[in-house]
Amino acid sequence: MKGVLLAALLCLACIPAFAQSGDAPLRFHDRAEETRFHALVSELRCVMCQNQSLADSNALVARELRSEVLDLMRQGKSDRQIEDFLVARYGEFVLYKPRVETRTWLLWFGPALLLLGGGLALAHVLRRHRGDKALPLDEPQEW
Repeated sequence: MKGVLLAALLCLACIPAFAQSGDAPLRFHDRAEETRFHALVSELRCVMCQNQSLADSNALVARELRSEVLDLMRQGKSDRQIEDFLVARYGEFVLYKPRVETRTWLLWFGPALLLLGGGLALAHVLRRHRGDKALPLDEPQEW
């Protein structure tokens, strides 16, 4: 009996998580606020979807974060302050473009280092084989 009661309570507790939010669309004071808002939320990653920006995601947490971003904008916070607030809460992952810091150097400069290393390896192989004698093209070969 306890198990059935516990299962029923868990089901009731989960209902709000699956309910669709009837949120009204965000209202902007002017075109400049709307433009700034859309530019900012397109650079922030949805913490639930992980492959969508806050602008593209329909997840409940994304809707709440969009509303929170608009509230922070209206409080006079700069884009950097809003990003810092979200990074403090969710980590660097929330930024689509991670900041260039000592801990992200490999992310930013790793591809260039790999390309440079591959180019050096190719140059070394070509230099090594340059001394090999190739068959002259004008001499006939016997089969």
